[in-house]
Amino acid sequence: MDTTLTVVLGIVAMLLPLVVGRLVWKRFDQYFGRNDEAYMDSLEYFLKKIGFTILVAFILLWIGISLVFSGSPNY
Repeated sequence: MDTTLTVVLGIVAMLLPLVVGRLVWKRFDQYFGRNDEAYMDSLEYFLKKIGFTILVAFILLWIGISLVFSGSPNY
């Protein structure tokens, strides 16, 4: 793979998890909030929210970087 293409795809693979993680963080309340303000203000809810966001972002980062470097030569 061309070096320039590898660099561009690597940057995209690193920025995509940030964008998706931000979307997951913002929309987590809609899917898992239960419309209960007391529950949504609890530490348990916050830990679930931050854990799920980190998990999704890390999985996307892992997939993206492994796809970018799967075609690179071994030196």
